[in-house]
Amino acid sequence: MIVITLQRAKCIGCNYCVEMAPAQFQMSKKDGKTVLLHAQEKKGFHTLKSSDEIIYDANMKAANACPVKIISVKQL
Repeated sequence: MIVITLQRAKCIGCNYCVEMAPAQFQMSKKDGKTVLLHAQEKKGFHTLKSSDEIIYDANMKAANACPVKIISVKQL
């Protein structure tokens, strides 16, 4: 199980996450911030749980590339 968490309110719109993991991230045309696709939002945290282990590496690259460190990726 892979758990990806995004603190969207702190996003600066650099687009690195979209470049590293386009299957999970997309830039919003409304406010220029990233969107974690298919995520559940709770108290400002957007969380995606996936059993697809293949997405782990791309999302770790996205988390490491994020200059404001608002992406968390865990493998359970």
